[in-house]
Amino acid sequence: MTDAPFVPPLKCQGIKTKLVGNIARLAQSVDFDRWVEPFCGSCVVPINVQPRRAVLSDSNIHIIQFYLDIQSGRLTAGSTREFLHDEGEKLRRGGEAHYYKVRERFNSEPNSMDFLFLNRSCFNGVMRFNRHGRFNVPYCHKKDRFAPAYITKISNQVKRIQEILARLDWTFVATDFRSALSQLRSSDLVYADPPYAGRHVDYFNSWSDDDERELAQILKDAPCNFVLSTWHSNEFRENKLISENWNAPGFHLFTRKHFYHVGSTEELRHPMIEALITNFAQRQYALANDETEQLAFLEEPPPYRSKQLGATREGQSVARVSRS
Repeated sequence: MTDAPFVPPLKCQGIKTKLVGNIARLAQSVDFDRWVEPFCGSCVVPINVQPRRAVLSDSNIHIIQFYLDIQSGRLTAGSTREFLHDEGEKLRRGGEAHYYKVRERFNSEPNSMDFLFLNRSCFNGVMRFNRHGRFNVPYCHKKDRFAPAYITKISNQVKRIQEILARLDWTFVATDFRSALSQLRSSDLVYADPPYAGRHVDYFNSWSDDDERELAQILKDAPCNFVLSTWHSNEFRENKLISENWNAPGFHLFTRKHFYHVGSTEELRHPMIEALITNFAQRQYALANDETEQLAFLEEPPPYRSKQLGATREGQSVARVSRS
């Protein structure tokens, strides 16, 4: 992949655009035949890693349908451009009323074009559904939401995905993580990026500590390598499920400070220390260069966090989670 990751047309909370390079380097260090991703979301990671074979699944049926429509040719760069131009003009004239008209239309008869329109015109680019599976994000009051340059950008993103899907053997499945991980092979590589327990739990359905524990057990029993994304800590609290689920030999913890733009105001937006957990060692990328940030694999957590989850040697950015 290139230094600048490709950003897909769909926006999701917790999108891994800034972490995809780190995840790609982990993937490149092991041999695998098939990429298995049970929480594919925006698909930013596989789109940038571009494994030859992949099974990409998500419980959000609208995301899966969106990529199936691109893969089949039902949704193209040209049709995207035309649709967003027409609906964008209606939005310019009708404003909030038109947005809610499209939202009601989508909730009554879901389709990928309306889904994309709502995703790119809703408040703060949040993807959120209520308990009945209805998209419920309010209107974004930004003027000229679908300016020509913005439509061109989205259309080009769709075109790029069309080109990628045309040459790779990828399967998209709408299912939950249990089903998605039920038939793993020793030659697979699993990348799991579940909703973060206690944080983004309304992305499409709920996600609990019990779900997190069940996923951890499935990964522990998996016959193949895996990479798990989760949150490590922020300035207010830490993820205690890391030490609870992964406090055993053979698992490795990588951390990196990341900044999410999910809050409604700057005051509500805080840096988050992300964690990547693997069941394979990463000596190749363990050494960090403090003077050259781009060469560092992952940044260390603050010292008071590292002490709680396993201190690293000076100059290293990887901490092994081990039984005390």
